[in-house]
Amino acid sequence: MTTTTEAPAAAAAAAGAAPGPSRSWRRLWTGAGAIALALLVWEVAALVIGDSVTLPTVTETARTLAEYLRKPYPEVQGKTLVADALISTGRILAGFLLGTAAGLVLGASMAGVRVIRELADPLIAVMRPLPPIAFIPLLVVWFGIGETSKIALIFFGVLPIVTVATLGALDAVPPDLLNASRSLGASQLHTMLHVRLRAAVPGVITGMRIAMGGAWTAIIAAEMIAATGGVGYLILQAGNYLQTPLIFSGIAEIAVLGFAFDGLLRLLLRLADPTVRR
Repeated sequence: MTTTTEAPAAAAAAAGAAPGPSRSWRRLWTGAGAIALALLVWEVAALVIGDSVTLPTVTETARTLAEYLRKPYPEVQGKTLVADALISTGRILAGFLLGTAAGLVLGASMAGVRVIRELADPLIAVMRPLPPIAFIPLLVVWFGIGETSKIALIFFGVLPIVTVATLGALDAVPPDLLNASRSLGASQLHTMLHVRLRAAVPGVITGMRIAMGGAWTAIIAAEMIAATGGVGYLILQAGNYLQTPLIFSGIAEIAVLGFAFDGLLRLLLRLADPTVRR
């Protein structure tokens, strides 16, 4: 028999449990329905306007996307949509991983060492509001239009966001948890690595998700200004020749890639903290 005190506990456990299969499928179908509705509105609006340069239909955009997955654009010295996506993805991964690693180290150092915090905090406060695309001309002067300038751009955009997220997550760890670790004989370094950082993982991953969105914004802008390949370069070239369906194809490709990366980070968040509902 379930006692009176056991019933609320069972209800609380059920409320905090991960969403079941039925809820997951419901969310999936709801999301798919929202996307289908948006595509329907787009199709109707395009048919009403009747000008593919202003707004192509969904079917025309899909046809163009399928065509240029295999066909290069521009035809002379151009690349396919797949090749451009791989170029942009490689730049994103390199800059994001370097920026995330540096942000984790800097954020943890600021949380653990007061002097480092006092030295780095003003610099991070100055860097964080600056849009990364403002550094594009400077980075081109320093590193040219090669891969180094684009990776550096993403690095400088990701670093302050991950640093602030890491510092905030570490500061939010309950002091009782840290005191319990120290009372059991753990050193300050061991407590930071095995207790404080592990407890801060969900907050850090949330910061990484925000940084990933900014990284895509920065790399597309950089590819439009100083690049000979990538999705941003493709969109710019298509715009120069009023190839609106191809512009929308590039935008759709960015949306799919961004959604995939965010999905991977959300999966990582659920693996790190199964109680978090996403």
